[in-house]
Formats: sequence, C-alpha cells, structure tokens
Amino acid sequence: MNFAPKLAKTLLSAAAIALVTTTAWAATITVGGKNFTEQLIIAEITKQLLESKGHTVDKKDGMGTKIVRAALENGEVDLYWEYTGTSLITFNKVTERLSPEETYNRVKELDGEKGLVWLAPSAANNTYAYVVKPGNAKTEGMETISDLAKAYNDGKDILMGTTAEFPKRPDGLIGLEKVYGFETGRANVRPMDLGLAYNALANGDLDTIAAQATDGQIAALGLKTLKDDKGFFPNYALTPVVRKEVLDANPDLKETLETVSKKLDDATMQRLNSQVDVEKKTIETVAADYLKSLGM
Repeated sequence: MNFAPKLAKTLLSAAAIALVTTTAWAATITVGGKNFTEQLIIAEITKQLLESKGHTVDKKDGMGTKIVRAALENGEVDLYWEYTGTSLITFNKVTERLSPEETYNRVKELDGEKGLVWLAPSAANNTYAYVVKPGNAKTEGMETISDLAKAYNDGKDILMGTTAEFPKRPDGLIGLEKVYGFETGRANVRPMDLGLAYNALANGDLDTIAAQATDGQIAALGLKTLKDDKGFFPNYALTPVVRKEVLDANPDLKETLETVSKKLDDATMQRLNSQVDVEKKTIETVAADYLKSLGM
C-alpha cells in the first residue's frame, strides 16, 4: 500500500496548522496613544512590555482623543489606555454623577457592547485640575474653582491656558461653565500645548491652567491646585482598553497589561511625567527604567 499521499496530506495539514498558529501569535498588535506626555509614556511602556513578551508591536501615538477612540473602534488600533471619565462623558454621553467604581462599571458595560474590553483600572486618576501660581495678584487668595468663577463674573481678565480639546469637551470648559455659572470669554482662553502653558504660567503670561492632576510640573513648579468644590470633574482612572477579538486571540494581554495597571498610582505617574517634562529624559528611557523597576 502506498502511504505517501496520506503522509503528504498529514504533513501538509500539520504545516498549515503550525502556520496559522504562528501567524496568529506573530500578528502585529497596534498600540495607540494620545498626544500628551502621560499618554506617550504609557504607550511606550506598553510597546516595550509587549515586545518583551514576544509580540510584534506597532505604536501609533500622538493622536487626539476622538481620533484614537475611532481608531480603536474601527480596528486601526488594537489597544490603548483610556480614562474612565472620558469614556463615560465624551463617548457614552452619561452625565449623571457617579462614584469611581460606578464610573468604571458603567463604561465597562457600555463599551463592552461595542466590542471593547476594559481591563483592571489603575489607581492613577488623571482628572482635570485648575492650577495657579502663588504670588500672582489676579489669583492670589483663590482656593476653589468657585473662587475662579467669581473672578470671571466680576469681570476680571484672567488668562486661562488649556489644551486644544478642553474648551470643546462636555467634561471640560463647556460643562464646567454650566455647573459653576460663569463664562470665561473667548479672549481669555489660550489653547496650547500643556508644556508651553506651564512655562507661560511660571512666567506670568497666563493666570491659570486647566491641567491634569498627574502632571509632573505641578509639584516641580510649586503650583497650587484649586479645589473642585462642586465635584464637577469625574474620576479619570487610567485603564488599558483592548478590542475583544484581539484579546481573544491573545489572552496573555490581560495579565501582562494588568501587571502594570495594578501598580500605577498618582504619585507614580507624576514622577514619570516629571522625568520627561522637567528632567528632560526621553520617553523611551523613562519607559525602560520603569519596567526595569518592576523587574519586567
């Protein structure tokens, strides 16, 4: 009996299975990221970490919030780190006040219906925060955002630095003005890169910044954070979000990414951000050093 055809068919099938398995594992994972320091750092940490685990990674960072989210939904990006409050308000249009846990559970449920999986959240809460420089006559004595709102209502020309997105966001200036009952006035808003905004605040060219709570410059420049006394800003827990089909094909991603998310907190992110923005270390170096500190 001639076993050659059967043997050849068996070998061919085995080779095909091996090829499919190898291709699935070797498929490039595209890591997305936004266009500010914290996001650039976390995207690079993710890239280096996944590569150390044998994955081929394509990093696409530097995108706007809506752009990177759209890229995740349409499959151009496989995963990126998002903030719970951003998904709650900007993407899912939920306006009710929720606790941090409720916020996470709600976005996990709503985004899950879109094929997006929220992994374990970090303790890093990069919520918005208004900061002022002590010694500035226009803001001296301010303790709360209500104090800032009163100053605008009293007609004071307080120059506010923001990101390009903040004035247009419902969880940004639009919503803040409604809750606190004031109008900044277009002439008083200066959209710009946050790094430049911090320099302008330090030099006295700005009076306040709509900053992010984990920014490294806040402590480095000795700035004062105004209390959100009406509790407008929601919790913004930094969390890895992965397309379900990608996670199903690469189940190891969950444990790998959660190893990082479970260790991040406000102090850690402030330190990493400061290393880039204040100490001028490269994104790649900061990411590598952080992973080494975790033994990874």
